[in-house]
Amino acid sequence: MTQPEDESEDAALRRRRARAIASVIAAAAAFAVAAGLVKWIAPAIPTMQIVFFRSVVSLLALTPMIRREGGLKVLATRRPGWHLLRTLAGFGGMFTAFYGYARLPLAEVTALGFTMPLFLTALSIPLLGEKVGIRRWSAVIIGFLGVLLILRPGAGAVPLGAAMIVVSGAVCWAIAMIAIRRMGEMGESSVVIVAWFSIGGTLLAGTLTALVWVTPDPMQLAVLVGIGLVSTLAQLLMTEAYRRGEASIVAPFEYTGIVWTTLIGLVVWGERPAPTMLTGVAMLVASGLYILHREVARRRRG
Repeated sequence: MTQPEDESEDAALRRRRARAIASVIAAAAAFAVAAGLVKWIAPAIPTMQIVFFRSVVSLLALTPMIRREGGLKVLATRRPGWHLLRTLAGFGGMFTAFYGYARLPLAEVTALGFTMPLFLTALSIPLLGEKVGIRRWSAVIIGFLGVLLILRPGAGAVPLGAAMIVVSGAVCWAIAMIAIRRMGEMGESSVVIVAWFSIGGTLLAGTLTALVWVTPDPMQLAVLVGIGLVSTLAQLLMTEAYRRGEASIVAPFEYTGIVWTTLIGLVVWGERPAPTMLTGVAMLVASGLYILHREVARRRRG
């Protein structure tokens, strides 16, 4: 009797993992589509206004979830400082990514976003008091060498100013992730964290958008709403992936995003990644996966 039950449990676990992997691949594809839409509309609409529409649509999509969780009372928090840090950092990461999509090849922006785990490792020392061993530091160094290959300084192939803005956004995302991790340890729910980020991002983007507002035509409005909807779908798929599967299994498939953005950039804009860039991406992915491996191993020992 025990063996069939064990086999049934193993089959259920495999199905959950398969669904988690499928969800994260679909999320990466959806994020790539959103990036393509941002790049397509960026010449006509200011970056800040694109961020505003993305934030508004996400907040509207989140409203039914807040109602199901009990309405506005679920927004009660005793961690306003951490929410403020998460909102400002997340907003900076979103704006710089959108800025990069408008000015750089899609695959390059995606690849530079892969530096986030490197900054997360470095910042976890002063902000979370974690200890980072020589092996994780080695992975960080290899990752940054990969960044140099992507940027190809001195070769004149990459607008370094725009690229460094995108990299600064990766620092922002790392700070946002640290804030999320810290609030999770303090018992703050995912709904509260996401809700306050959506509210704060909408208010901040709305205030700044008033300075650069461009009235969109019907097609542009449809694209702006589409960016918000596709991004929200991607977030839901990513959340579902991590809910169903272990991070050590799910996270590596986030790197399929470079495949999707490369394909979109090639087909729509004729963007062909240089061999040195592909080598740099491989180094970044390898370092990120190793950092993930060491993080999982550290938590299991803890």
